[in-house]
Amino acid sequence: MSDFDVGMKTRREVLGDEHVDRAAANAGEFGAPWQEFITRYAWGGVWSRPGLDRRTRSAITLAALISMRAENEVGMHVRAALRNGLTVDEINEIFIHTAVYAGVPASNSALAIARKVLQEEGVID
Repeated sequence: MSDFDVGMKTRREVLGDEHVDRAAANAGEFGAPWQEFITRYAWGGVWSRPGLDRRTRSAITLAALISMRAENEVGMHVRAALRNGLTVDEINEIFIHTAVYAGVPASNSALAIARKVLQEEGVID
């Protein structure tokens, strides 16, 4: 199986078919090479490696996104973290822990996004 095929399988398992299909549909001609790149390298080359389980990868990813203030990616990866078996309490701890190292404003902004996603997913009020 190619890195792309492995990546697409992993990407669908982590993010869900709806998200992946929407990303592909919205990519257009200009964005199609980007979608292929992230599927092949991020999902096929990194997320599919055997060294860490998906729960751990989700925790690391959330901490990195919070740290980078990559807020446009937070919601998607909160959903992925739930799909990968992290609990709401564990996700909350990631935000608290990351605030110490990345800054309270970065974590606070990302937490607002996470709260909205967790409410949409019906796992918090």
